[in-house]
Amino acid sequence: MVIGLAFLATAVATLFAQATLVRFTRDRRPQDRAWTISLAMFALASAALATGVSTGWDNGTFRVFFLLGAVLTVPWLALGTVYLLAGPERGRRVQWGLVFFSGLATGVLLTAPIKGPISGDAIPVGSDVFGAFPRALAGIGSGVGAVVIIGGALWSAWRFARSRDTPGNGRRAAANLLIALGTIVLSSGGLIQGIAGKDEAFVISLASGITVIYAGFLVAAQPSRSLASGSLRHTHFVPAPASAPAPPADSQLQS
Repeated sequence: MVIGLAFLATAVATLFAQATLVRFTRDRRPQDRAWTISLAMFALASAALATGVSTGWDNGTFRVFFLLGAVLTVPWLALGTVYLLAGPERGRRVQWGLVFFSGLATGVLLTAPIKGPISGDAIPVGSDVFGAFPRALAGIGSGVGAVVIIGGALWSAWRFARSRDTPGNGRRAAANLLIALGTIVLSSGGLIQGIAGKDEAFVISLASGITVIYAGFLVAAQPSRSLASGSLRHTHFVPAPASAPAPPADSQLQS
């Protein structure tokens, strides 16, 4: 089951990234670019997870998994929220800070000492593999990112719910609630895996969380009859994987 769900999460994230990439190439909106980068990293991290649980872990596979999944996915997803809700000027400032954070995290994760060899097909726990600094980067990136993502989704849902008489706003509110729910599911699964070491719980939360977030995206993407061309302009459909996850530093793929 673990292997199948890991591959399922990879497939869903890949489809999701393709959808946001199509939106970016069409509209050239910076939030779509940020979401595409995040979802591509999520897909690669899920692929590393699928590789590890199916053929066995090694140091390189786990470094990729932890860097892309636990450290970088959620902050880049949250950048899309910042662009969408705070505007392009503030978004660009946050983006440069995130580029620096990403470079720092990449250097740290590629060179950080590993506590003993990694082997077997059980998902390693961050605290058993890395020292404090790599895990702190994961906690900061995922924690702050998840607050932005969930807060932005809930705020957007509340705003649309207040004006639900406007065509399409009820659907947009529901889409944002799905996104917030999916992000919470991803985060809770990482917490369970980090504390209890339950691989099954982790991959179930991973696959179900990204699927719920993708469902929110699809709901938001349905055109409104009265607002066909601009129905998604203010919809916080990826706040989101997702969205994604905000597990603690000891947990794995976060969103």
